[in-house]
Order: sequence, then C-alpha cells, then structure tokens
Amino acid sequence: MSELVTVEINDHVAHARLNRPEKMNALSWQMFEAITDAGRELSVNKDVRAVVLSGEGRGFCAGLDLENFASGELNSNFFGPGRGGFWPNYYQSPAYVWKAMPVPVICALHGVAYGGGFQIAMGADIRIAHPESKLSVMEIKWGLIPDMSASQTLRDLVRLDIAKELTFTGRVVNAEEAMSLGLVTRLDEEPVSAALAMAHDIAGRSPDAITYGKYLLNHGWHGSDSDGLRLEEKLQGRILGKDNQTEAVMSGMDGRPGKFNPRQIETFEDIGNL
Repeated sequence: MSELVTVEINDHVAHARLNRPEKMNALSWQMFEAITDAGRELSVNKDVRAVVLSGEGRGFCAGLDLENFASGELNSNFFGPGRGGFWPNYYQSPAYVWKAMPVPVICALHGVAYGGGFQIAMGADIRIAHPESKLSVMEIKWGLIPDMSASQTLRDLVRLDIAKELTFTGRVVNAEEAMSLGLVTRLDEEPVSAALAMAHDIAGRSPDAITYGKYLLNHGWHGSDSDGLRLEEKLQGRILGKDNQTEAVMSGMDGRPGKFNPRQIETFEDIGNL
C-alpha cells in the first residue's frame, strides 16, 4: 500500500499531501493515524518553518470513509482504549495538530473538503482554494456533530449563526461563498503553487517571530484585553535582541536574504517552560 500521507521538505518548507486518491482521501482509521503522525513529526522538526497541506487526486478530502461505519467499530468502540478521555483525542488530532503546530500551515484546497476533510482544512492557519472547490460540514448527514475540533476552529473564522447553519444543514458551500463567509482566505486557479509560494515567503522570515506570532494570535484572540496585552509583552521580550531578531534587522538593512538559526522552541508547550 502506498504511503497515506507523503511529506517533502525543501528550503524549510514542508509539503504534506493526503495520499489516498482512489478514495478521494477519505478518512479510514489508517488515514486518521497517518495524518496525526505526519503533523506531530513536522511539529518537532525545527528545520521546518512553514507547512503546505494538500490532497492528491480529484479532491482534498471527502470526509469519513463509510467503510468505518460498515466495520461496526465506529459504533462499538468509538472511545475505546487510546481514543478518548484526553484532548485532542484520536479523532480531533488529525485536524487540531495543524492548529497546534508551531509554524504556519497553509491548506491548498481543490475538489471537495467535506466533513472530516473540512475540519482538517479549518485547522490550518490559511486556506487557498481552487475556484471550483466545495466545502461542507457534512456530519449531520450521518446523524453526527462535527467532532474533529471544529468547535475550536470555526469560532475563529465565522459568526456563530453561520457555524450553526452549516452544522445544522450540512449544505455544500462553493468556494466563492466560502471566501465571503471567512472559511477560505483567497481563491487561486493553482492553489498548491500559491500555497508553496506563500510558504517560501514565510520561511524567509525570522522563525522565532513567526512561531511567537502564531502563538500570540492563537492564544490572545479570545479573552480579556489585559491578558492579550500581557501576552504580547511577554512574547516580545523573548524575541527582542536575540540572534534571529538581530539578523532580521541586519539582513533587511543590507537588502539580502536572512540567515536565521532554527527557532528557539520545539513545540507551543515549550513556550510556558522557557
């Protein structure tokens, strides 16, 4: 069997591809594990400064593989050993791992992003979609609620009433409407190329500023003004005057590409331990 998620790393940019094209990258149990494993491995790779996430074949991801229902395991062992009682759990991790990653993740969408595929895409920081892409919170079709971290990602993108409508109806949204709602960042006829170009631009910046910037926005977007302002001060103090910040200034003044050291931290959890 071919590798279910392929990863290539070039010039500090990782390209992770869902690689089950014969099933439109539908989420089998093996796909759940392969996506989570790929995300976790990239998260601790300090050489990686940006990630592009895409899907092989005719679509990004068609959602849950219906064979999971047929096996009976979805019903009989949903929160079996190793699958629940911790967060993000087994089912949430393939989507949430991208939000928790300490570098920006740009999702290149084409074809469909339905159900679980939709939620994986929402875990990215930025989404570039082909104009003919289609998106749907499709769990209601199977009598389910979205349970792959949409409660923690959709709230950053759309109004509550929009999230409820999409969740209650499961209707399919085209790319143009998805952009107007805030589900998609922008449209491009070549979403993978556009995502890679953006990722390489990000990879040319100070990796510390990028990582702390993502942490700041992830953790300071909700909550009180005072907590957000305190976090800004705390994080800036960990960047200012360090080697990568100095190199950003010097390379900018010299008009040359920066020569940066790997980022200071390995994962977001390390920020609290510095």
